[in-house]
Amino acid sequence: MNVTTDFGTPPNAGQIRSLVDERLKEATSTTGASETIKIEFRTQPIIVQVIDMPVPLLYYNPGTHRIRAQRSHNADKDALLTQDPWAPESQEYLHSLLNTLPSDPTRRDPKFDELLPNLKEYGQIEAGLITRDGILVNGNTRRAALKELGKPSIRVGVLPASTTWEDIHAVELALQLRPDHRRDYSYINHLLAVDEQLTFGRQLPEIARTFHTTTKVLERDVWILNCLRDLIRRSKTEDFSMRLMDFEEGKEKLFELYRSVKNEGNKDKADLLKESRLAAITFEFAKTDVRYISDDFQSRYLEKRLPDEIKQEAPAPAVKVIPGLNRVAPSATPQLSAARALTDRILQLTAIEVAADRLTPSKVAEVTEAKQKLRDAFDDAIDVAGRDARMRKKRQAAPDRIVEATKHLDQCITDLVMSRGNNSLDEEAFDDALIELRSVLRRVGVEANKSISIPGDGLTWLRQATAKD
Repeated sequence: MNVTTDFGTPPNAGQIRSLVDERLKEATSTTGASETIKIEFRTQPIIVQVIDMPVPLLYYNPGTHRIRAQRSHNADKDALLTQDPWAPESQEYLHSLLNTLPSDPTRRDPKFDELLPNLKEYGQIEAGLITRDGILVNGNTRRAALKELGKPSIRVGVLPASTTWEDIHAVELALQLRPDHRRDYSYINHLLAVDEQLTFGRQLPEIARTFHTTTKVLERDVWILNCLRDLIRRSKTEDFSMRLMDFEEGKEKLFELYRSVKNEGNKDKADLLKESRLAAITFEFAKTDVRYISDDFQSRYLEKRLPDEIKQEAPAPAVKVIPGLNRVAPSATPQLSAARALTDRILQLTAIEVAADRLTPSKVAEVTEAKQKLRDAFDDAIDVAGRDARMRKKRQAAPDRIVEATKHLDQCITDLVMSRGNNSLDEEAFDDALIELRSVLRRVGVEANKSISIPGDGLTWLRQATAKD
C-alpha cells in the first residue's frame, strides 16, 4: 500500500494562519500563565503554545497513521483522498473512518462512542496539536468526537511555522508511541508505521528504540507485513484483491504462525504449515483451531474432504533458471504447489466476496457458496485434527509424568551423595518417602496392568519390583 506523504496545504491555509497568529499573539500577551504542552520536535523537546480554534475550520490529517490501512475500505473515496485530501468529501471520509472499527469500517467503534459521553461530561482534558495551516497532527479522533457533539472549539498546541510533512509524520508517531497514550494504533496501522520508518532509511535497532520495543519484535512485524502483502498479491483476480485491513483481527494468529514457522527446522514442512494456516486465518478460524494445523494437515485431514471440483492436481511448478549460472533453481514439491493453489483459491474468493457491493446478486451467491464449501471442508478437517491432537495428548500424559518423576529421582541421587558429606540426611523421613513411593508404584502397576494387555520390559519389572511378599 503506497500512501502519499506530502499532501500540500489546505485551500484556505492563509485564512487559518492569520487566525492562528492572532490567537497565539493573544495567548502570549495575556496576563497570567498560559497553557502550553511539551512535545518532541526534530528529536528535541520543545514547548508549544495552546490556543482555542474553531472545530469546523480545522482539517483531519490525510496521512494519519491511525486509519492508514482503512483508507482502502472504499477504493473510489481513497482515490479522491489521494487526489484532493482537502475536498469536503475526502474530509468526510476521514471523519467516518475515525469513528468506525478498524477491522470493519461499516460498523461504529465502541471505543469512539465511549469517548463521546466523556467529552460531553468532562470536556476536553488533553490539548490536540495542529500546524499553522490548521492540519491536525494529534487529536484527529477528539476533533471527530467534538464535531459530532456540536462543540464549537477545540484546544490545540501549535507547531512551529517551519513544520514540514516529514515533521508532521514524525511528531504524530512520537506522540502515539508515548507509553501513557490512551488509544493504540490498530495492529495493521502499527505495521505500516514501522514500514514507513524503514522507507525513510532507518535501521531496525533505531526504529525499535522509537517504538519502545525490541529488534526481534520488529523483525517479526516486518515478516508478517511482507507475508500479508504477498497474500494480497496472490488474491488479485480481475478487478478485485484483498486489503491489509482484512487481516486486522488476525494479530495473535499471525504471531503464532511466525513462531511456528521459525521454530520448524525443515523448510518444506514450514512452508506447508504456513500455507494451511494462512488459509485458515483467511477463513477467520479461532486461534485455538488454527493451532491444530500442522505441516501434514492438508494431506492427512483436508484433501479427502475438499469439494470434487477442487480435487485436481496442482499445476506443475514453473522451471526457474538461476541467472548467470544456467542452473535450475529448486522448485516447490507437488504437495506445496497444491497447498499454495488452494490458498490462492481461498484468497481470490475472499477478495471477490469483499467487493460484494460491486457484484450482481447471482455472482455474490456463487462466490459465497464456493467459499462456504471450502470453509466447511476446513472446519471438518480441523475438527478431526483437533480430536487427534487431544487424543495424542491424553495418550502421552501418563508417560510424561513418569519421565518427570524419573528426573526428580535422578536429582535425588545427587542429593544423597551430597548429604553423606555433611551427614544431613533425615533417614526417617527418607524411609517414609520410600514407603510412599512403593505404595504409589504398586497402584501405578495395578492400573497399568488393566490398560496394557501385553506388558513390555518396563511393566514386567514394575510388577516384580512392587510384588507383595
